Amino acid sequence: MPLFMDVHESLPEGADAKAVAQAHQEDVKLQDQYGVKYHKYWVDEKDSKVFCLVDAPDAETAAKVHREAHGLVADKIYEVTEGA
Repeated sequence: MPLFMDVHESLPEGADAKAVAQAHQEDVKLQDQYGVKYHKYWVDEKDSKVFCLVDAPDAETAAKVHREAHGLVADKIYEVTEGA
């Protein structure tokens, strides 16, 4: 299954790492319905960015989980290959 890194360029006003952790849990609750697996995420509070690593059939399906889980859809989604 393809692996994607999605990038959220700007967190909503007042959002912090705790809010991102809650949003991630909402993704995890829905992911099985769409054949998606959110592995990890990283938060850059200083620059207000979030990065999510996800297995998904395609980028659109990964975005759909975010949209339905919490409404915070990534600004960019890149198909990536894991390195050593």
